[in-house]
Amino acid sequence: MNSFMQTIDKPRPMETHTINKKLPGDLAMWFFILAELTVFAILFITFAVTRQLHPTMFIEGQSQLHPIAGIINTLSLICSSYFIVLSVDAIKNGLNLKARNNIIIALLIASIYVVTKLWEYNMLSDAGFGISTNTFFMLYFFITFFHFMHVLLGMIILMFIANKSSQAKYQKNNTAGFESGVCYWHMVDLVWIILFPLIYIIA
Repeated sequence: MNSFMQTIDKPRPMETHTINKKLPGDLAMWFFILAELTVFAILFITFAVTRQLHPTMFIEGQSQLHPIAGIINTLSLICSSYFIVLSVDAIKNGLNLKARNNIIIALLIASIYVVTKLWEYNMLSDAGFGISTNTFFMLYFFITFFHFMHVLLGMIILMFIANKSSQAKYQKNNTAGFESGVCYWHMVDLVWIILFPLIYIIA
């Protein structure tokens, strides 16, 4: 956690205009995002291959899931990312308070994902399904909970940069720390957009 906060909190030298466009945020964060995406890719491949080996089990397991909950989660993350984009536009124009307000809205929308996911876990548990039920549910709970923890971490990072925005710590030409937190959140959103059809829809 400390390494996250150092990445999005450490001061940056004032940047001058250059012809070459740089990646938003800090390079260290991009290495971390790449590593995380690699882990998720391995998990997704494992899920897809195992489904080919046990098609009946996966079809039966998939029928016990709640696709409406998955759609709600998808919409909540996409909508929250929209307000995060607005916050980036605000911070680049020196509007720290507007950026903070957009992040707060994004966090409130993202909390819908948290509540819905916890409800879904509870419903599956009440129905007698758990990580030890079979291979499908073992992978389902592991992959979705792994992503769930990334969502929570992403929300903590957004709270952190929102707090710094409220203190007007970011300047128009010094937003790398802010962008690092935003890039992490978009990574979390992107992973769910792949995860949702893979687990809930594709038979």
